[in-house]
Amino acid sequence: MSRGGVAFGDRLAEVFDAHGRLCVGIDPHAHLLESWGLTDSAAGVREFGLAVVEAAVGRAGIVKPQVAFFERYGSAGYAALEDVLAAAREAGLLVIADAKRGDIGTSVAAYAEAWLTPGAPLEADAMTISAFQGVGSIAEPMRLAEDAGKGLFVLAATSNPEAEGIQKAVVESGPRAGSTVARAIIDDVTSFNQAQPAHAFGTVGLVLGATLDLGSYGIDTATASVVATPVLAPGFGHQGARVQDAARLFGSLAGGVIVSESRGLLKAGPRAIADAIERRAAEVRSVDV
Repeated sequence: MSRGGVAFGDRLAEVFDAHGRLCVGIDPHAHLLESWGLTDSAAGVREFGLAVVEAAVGRAGIVKPQVAFFERYGSAGYAALEDVLAAAREAGLLVIADAKRGDIGTSVAAYAEAWLTPGAPLEADAMTISAFQGVGSIAEPMRLAEDAGKGLFVLAATSNPEAEGIQKAVVESGPRAGSTVARAIIDDVTSFNQAQPAHAFGTVGLVLGATLDLGSYGIDTATASVVATPVLAPGFGHQGARVQDAARLFGSLAGGVIVSESRGLLKAGPRAIADAIERRAAEVRSVDV
């Protein structure tokens, strides 16, 4: 396992205890680069990412680079991302690569190797991943994550309206027949975590939008899981969800919620970003989730 042999779920619990639940998104939109006085280039996103990492250190424990905003500059963008990932991990931050990869067989295994292999150029502590070809399609990334002390966050109920029809669709066959797609993904993730050695949180977590009515997706948030499940929850801050409502929104899953915020913090600009993170982290810590 990476980071001294400590499992991802145990390190996540340590971060919660030391710094709270705030996850600072590193999303270098073109308009943010402009407002920060940076060029719309690989050099600009590198400087942006490193500045956010520096601002987060000692104030928050988790950062989440959005890979797409680096990828649009090609190989130079990936070189910039490698520098940002390395700086964040060297500073002791827990790094979630928001890559949203998904495929089958050896292809999806290669994605996992790229982001989760200790010592790899793109090494992160966890990555986001899609399982809409079935959770069985990501069996190899789940195994690799468990073996390497890394984490995965599987898209289950995302907040973009285009996804609602698919995520609420009902599975017609197999052991999850009758469940919504979102609920089937959650149940498959839970089953995997239950079969692994005990950790403070499961190796495989979920992406659940904080702006959603999860009950309408067939997700019973009152039912406690045997294994505490990490939940990457976008939608707080700029998108309108309130941390004070986390317990009501996520029920038994609330204990694993990572409060993910990007634009609401990044708009503060390079001179005020550190103060914005510090204030928001303190606010998140003050809420009893």
